[in-house]
Amino acid sequence: MVVGEIWRYPVKSMGGEQLQVIMLTADGIPGDRVVHARDAGDVLTARSHPALLGFRASLGPDGEPLVDGQPWSSEAIAARLREAVGPDVSLTRFDGPERFDVLPLLVATDGAIATLGVDRRRFRPNILVSGTTADAERSWPGKRLRVGGAVVDVASLRQRCVMTTYDPDTQVQDVSILRRIVRERGGRLALDCRVIEPGRVAVGDPVEVL
Repeated sequence: MVVGEIWRYPVKSMGGEQLQVIMLTADGIPGDRVVHARDAGDVLTARSHPALLGFRASLGPDGEPLVDGQPWSSEAIAARLREAVGPDVSLTRFDGPERFDVLPLLVATDGAIATLGVDRRRFRPNILVSGTTADAERSWPGKRLRVGGAVVDVASLRQRCVMTTYDPDTQVQDVSILRRIVRERGGRLALDCRVIEPGRVAVGDPVEVL
């Protein structure tokens, strides 16, 4: 098993960026989900506002997030968000641990995703492990994985939500996908993880169950 892909999502619920190498820290991937959308004080996600998925976020050379190549705090991006998402939406920077839905790192496996035959981006993994069997990940909760130079603790299988039903490119919804995840995978796919030994992780690095 090897690291097949690495993903970072600088703005929560927006499309992310694919990376070749990272330094995995106790807080996950640096720059992951450090900005989020708010409306009247409430955090907005693509679960209720799938138009957010139509924006692509990356991290600029200065460490600040970009949205479709522009500074996340720019008026141009603010205007586009208001038009696409709602008149009162705004972006806010927040680096606290509460920015993650569960834990700082989501690890998915190609074997489990292949059973559904859908775009792996629907599951928004941070790390995609390649070379697995269909059910390998189901035995990993409670174990540790050595991923490149890092070690992660696998806490649980991730309970999947309506976000998986939206096409990451068109935002068209297909509710049958979540029904299949429930029927065929018990509603759970990919792994909520915490980093216990930080280290360098690159695409192609070996992954080992400890």
